Amino acid sequence: MLRTSASRVLDDSDRDEALALLDSDPVANVFVSSRVRAVGLNPARLGGQMWGFGPRGGLVSLCYAGANMVPVSAGPEAVHAFADRARKQGRRCSSIVGQVDAVSLLWERLEPHWGRARAIRWAQPVMATSRRPPVPADPLVRRVRPEEFDILLPACVAMFTEEVGVSPNLGDGGALYRTRVAELIRIGRSYARIDDGKVVFKAEVGAVTPHACQIQGVWVAPELRGRGYAVAGMAAVVEAAMSCFAPVVSLYVNDFNRSARAVYRKVGFHEVDTFMSVLF
Repeated sequence: MLRTSASRVLDDSDRDEALALLDSDPVANVFVSSRVRAVGLNPARLGGQMWGFGPRGGLVSLCYAGANMVPVSAGPEAVHAFADRARKQGRRCSSIVGQVDAVSLLWERLEPHWGRARAIRWAQPVMATSRRPPVPADPLVRRVRPEEFDILLPACVAMFTEEVGVSPNLGDGGALYRTRVAELIRIGRSYARIDDGKVVFKAEVGAVTPHACQIQGVWVAPELRGRGYAVAGMAAVVEAAMSCFAPVVSLYVNDFNRSARAVYRKVGFHEVDTFMSVLF
């Protein structure tokens, strides 16, 4: 039986082994895998630590501990080890997110020490597709250009506030959020339909690996909802993502957001897993 002491902070010498574990479930692990592929496991570049459970050469679980805490392939023993390390370190993340069994157990261990969460999303279906959309794509959805940052940003802020329940401008005045929005535009992973200087629809490809990519930030201007922009817009983004980034396109959505789930099903997505998020 593995012991809690098997939990350790990984470094770049563990990269290949970590990626092999992440690639065992490329859809569920796309966010963490994309980070490791982009910057490695050095904490200074990673923006946090990667915790491993299991000895070198026998790694069985991971936990990304940065702005978000994300357990990976974490059974009960690994969750207990990660919770113990997180409790001793203190909360540094703005959320815990990942597969529901691991996150629910992790939060059960941490809540007595970290206090109540701001919100808990108990069930978030993970949806994926590897087929071209069966519905027409909006030909006016395209990559956002760098000079359109000021047009896109208010839509991004509105989406984040609506989805998460707080403005991304709190704390640092939105500096980190603006940097992330600008970076996604710069690397060609921000898509939108912009009519007469107004964002009608937008979405980003937030995480990319050779095996899968993840769409995030899907938003339609409130006064235009219910007119088909979301279905056609998502079809356009899925086609672009499959052509430019990865053969499988995924996302996760709140279980209570029935309209969004219906949109994604029309575009060809189906449920493959369930996430849970704890928001602070």
